[in-house]
Amino acid sequence: MTEKIYNIGVEATIDIIGGKWKPIILCHLRNVPLRTNELMKKIPNISQKVLTQQLRELEEDDIITRHVFQEVPPHVEYQLSEYGESLNKILNLLCVWGENDIDRRHEKGEDITILNRDSV
Repeated sequence: MTEKIYNIGVEATIDIIGGKWKPIILCHLRNVPLRTNELMKKIPNISQKVLTQQLRELEEDDIITRHVFQEVPPHVEYQLSEYGESLNKILNLLCVWGENDIDRRHEKGEDITILNRDSV
């Protein structure tokens, strides 16, 4: 296995949860397990392929768990793992910061809207 070297701790964090989609996925999974189609509805601009890839990576890194229900038809739910729940404080702060920034920008006259306020 190749040694990974980080210059600062946040690099390791970004390596695991960084990118365009992972923080959004994780924010949606903070409070409730969701099925793939529910995540697709909550993140309409993500493709099925990218969502599946991101979920697999988060599962590999033990941030989320995947639970398969053996029903007819079978379905799968994703939720934060116990380890992933350690990110809740960070995720909540990111959501609040973003909402506050949207309010600030709106007050400055920017035409900006948030469709769903977080209920932290």
